Amino acid sequence: MNNAEAKFILQGYRPNGADADDATFSAAVEQAQKDPALGEWFAKQQAFDAAVSAKFAQMAAPADLRAAILAGGRVSAASTAHRNGWNQPVWMAAAAAVAVLLATGLVLWPKQAAAFSDFALADARLSAIHGGHGHENNELQAVLNDPATKLGQKLPISFANLHETGCRTITFKGRDVLELCFKRNGVWFHAYLARVSDFPRVAMNTTPAFEDRGSTAMASWTDAEHLIVVVSKTGRKNLEALL
Repeated sequence: MNNAEAKFILQGYRPNGADADDATFSAAVEQAQKDPALGEWFAKQQAFDAAVSAKFAQMAAPADLRAAILAGGRVSAASTAHRNGWNQPVWMAAAAAVAVLLATGLVLWPKQAAAFSDFALADARLSAIHGGHGHENNELQAVLNDPATKLGQKLPISFANLHETGCRTITFKGRDVLELCFKRNGVWFHAYLARVSDFPRVAMNTTPAFEDRGSTAMASWTDAEHLIVVVSKTGRKNLEALL
């Protein structure tokens, strides 16, 4: 399978992770994990699909839509009704709303995700090694320290417990973000955790997406409940070793 074939298959991969166990996509997903260029394209494609899906999910149908449809069905001249129907204010407004939402999603969603990642990166660069205290914090830190733990898998995150038991808390756009450090093979990493419900406009893929910023690199993904960014001050190689 070449990258063109993989892209064709991956275009149908749903951004909510529902196709993770579907054998139809397994070979293409595996190739995206091995090929950095394809992996970057796939991450952007998933972020775009998630953004568009979420925007459509937020759209409310006009209150009189059902009545309008039923009334249209009673019109004998179907072709005339079809042509004139699109001139009605309700349909024109709905079409305009779709266009506006799509345009807004294309412009704002990637910027929101980039802004959150930039925030995590800046904090990691400027801060000394941090770490909270408490049972829940220590438990998650132990999981992250464990070489068997792979980035992107389901982590035992309890945001409320971590917050209450001493995990370092910082603020982004008026919402709490938790920062937790962990160590693998003598290298420190900064993990940033936020609730998806606090940042509904931040779209991330369920598979870690990598980004290089000079000697610093970061991986970002979501587990449906949390936004997660892990920063390495020693470059991408050490981050990829966590996969």
